[in-house]
Amino acid sequence: MQDCIFCKIIAGEIPSQKVYEDEQVLAFLDIDAKAPVHVLIIPKKHVGSVLELGEEDGALTAHIFAVVKKLAEELGVAKDGFRLVTNTGLAAGQTVPHLHFHLLGGRELGWPPG
Repeated sequence: MQDCIFCKIIAGEIPSQKVYEDEQVLAFLDIDAKAPVHVLIIPKKHVGSVLELGEEDGALTAHIFAVVKKLAEELGVAKDGFRLVTNTGLAAGQTVPHLHFHLLGGRELGWPPG
């Protein structure tokens, strides 16, 4: 989608601090970090939100979670724990209409969130 900021990051039109990239997924540092480790993990395929995922996206979804595990281990948050968040819709705080997961860690995270 031409107006999607994450699609522009994927295309290299907007710079980002990449921490991981393959043919299906891009992960980069959040510019407004809420924890010492705050990475956004996005599919390169434009998917508006969790509600747009279909059964045909099963392999992509599994791959995203494999990348989450890999990054949590590499970034040193797997042992003590981390939070994985995806917001769906404006009322939940989704500000970019492209499926993305926030990987947060490196400090104790309070509950409940928000």
